[in-house]
Amino acid sequence: MKIFISGDIEGISGVATNMQLTKESEYQRFRKLYTADVNAAIAGAFDGGATEVVVADGHGNMSNILIEELDERARLISGSNRVMCQLEGLDDSFDGLFFVGHHGREGGSERAVINHTLAGVAVTELKVNGTVVGETQLNARVAGQFGVPALFISGDDAYVEEVREDLPHVEAAVVKRGIDRYAAELLAPKVAQQLIREKATAAMKLIGQVEPKRIDGPVTIECEYKNTAQAHMTTTIPLVEQVGPKTIRFTCNDMVTAYKLFWGCTIIAMTATNGVLSQANA
Repeated sequence: MKIFISGDIEGISGVATNMQLTKESEYQRFRKLYTADVNAAIAGAFDGGATEVVVADGHGNMSNILIEELDERARLISGSNRVMCQLEGLDDSFDGLFFVGHHGREGGSERAVINHTLAGVAVTELKVNGTVVGETQLNARVAGQFGVPALFISGDDAYVEEVREDLPHVEAAVVKRGIDRYAAELLAPKVAQQLIREKATAAMKLIGQVEPKRIDGPVTIECEYKNTAQAHMTTTIPLVEQVGPKTIRFTCNDMVTAYKLFWGCTIIAMTATNGVLSQANA
């Protein structure tokens, strides 16, 4: 059995504030904890019968997991130039999808720790065929096109509640209790990692028992960005229509194509935040 792990850092054990994740602060500490949480999920997958595990680092520049400390049974996808963003490497050969260290969506619970959607500097709200989604729900729909079900999540309690409204079957490791966007009640990392391992093992039993979150037919993405320039500059892509001062919309024939286009739009939006040539040399 083959498992794909999409990793993120805001939902890992020990993290409560964004300052902990900046390179000028405690980032190196939390890279180690991130790697340890991912290792716990890898171990749980193998405990449950996995024969192959691939991990995609999905935070920031997507090169945070310490390869020298990664469980040697797994392979790591690292680096940020990816067409498929947090799901780079996923295909129909996988039997299940795990989300380790993910977080609540922008505009969701006020208790969700460091809540945002894909790019905090750019995205305010994202809808897929009219349903508001966060990163996990979006990625689960993409995986659904490959026939791969989402089986496991780890993060804070508010994130787990949010995801289970959309994916009620997932096994979940609650590694902290959200208090505010920048405050949480934390489990000790060793306790959290043991929980991750146990829940990941349990998630393996869901293989063949749950259906992927598949969308058949056209997919319409609607995204509200943080400012008007971000939305406006995405319309350099002919398929994209600006339907409000900060909102764009487009329709694709399938979820994977829509995901790639949304990721491309968001790259443009991030670049346009302060003007697309603001960092260029004169």
